[in-house]
Amino acid sequence: MSDRAAERHGLRQQLALNGIDGVTLLMVPALLLLVAVFVYPFLYGLWLSFSPKEGGALSNYAKFFNDPFQVNTIWTTLALALPVTIVSLLVSVPIAMRVRLMRNPRLLTTILVLPVSLGTVLVAQGLLNYLGPQGWFSRTLMLLHLSNGPVRLTHNYWGVFASLLITGFPFTFLLTLSYITGIDPALEQAAATHGAGAWQRFRHIFVPLLIPGWAVSFLLSFVQSFAVFPSAVLLGAPAGPTRVISVAAYQAAFEQYDYSMGSAIAMVMAAVQLLVVLVVLGTRTLFYRGSTSGGKG
Repeated sequence: MSDRAAERHGLRQQLALNGIDGVTLLMVPALLLLVAVFVYPFLYGLWLSFSPKEGGALSNYAKFFNDPFQVNTIWTTLALALPVTIVSLLVSVPIAMRVRLMRNPRLLTTILVLPVSLGTVLVAQGLLNYLGPQGWFSRTLMLLHLSNGPVRLTHNYWGVFASLLITGFPFTFLLTLSYITGIDPALEQAAATHGAGAWQRFRHIFVPLLIPGWAVSFLLSFVQSFAVFPSAVLLGAPAGPTRVISVAAYQAAFEQYDYSMGSAIAMVMAAVQLLVVLVVLGTRTLFYRGSTSGGKG
């Protein structure tokens, strides 16, 4: 028994030297779950995209890129995802700057992140009643004589834009707030002592320190917006100006029953997102990547 115990102890030491211990092994269930719900479906979809009903292995991709109606879904999705992401980021910065100075920001923070608990479908359904031609927004404009007739903000670009902005802003705001509150207040106080105004402090202290964090916030918000589907169907015109790439994949797989083509469109969708992620991360490396907390903590 002593020899076996010594062997086990020696094995544990060898594993520990390689960074593998009991705590590390706790990651195994999470890794298995990741493989089951992400890696395997992705690899299966990738293989399926190269197994078309007709033609060679690249037939699905050739069919997609040779069809302007299909290719246009990429630009339509980008035209929704990028503006929503940029607006969310720009709006979250001044709000987060104000919240960080509040003594009790919990109530305001709770109100701002409340749409997360509602879900995309519920928000879209509410906007149908609020932004529709006979909704409260249109009736208020007509009551104030700001519009001569009903204002249509649904079943078009702006309805989808509003839904994505409402559901995506809380994530961007929380991330931005965490980055801003992580900056050492002593840096701003030192700049103020030397006569720097509010705009100078923001430009020369906060912006350089926040850009790496903004890049992460931008990517998370962009990926969420790029995967738009319920909003595009409920609030947009999925057969026209808001036919995004996720709708094209759904139609190919579940309306035309061509799962191989649907998988190919999904792979194109993933490739476009990956390209944007690589560009943003590559740009992020050009800026400051060190600690933003100074001596705090």
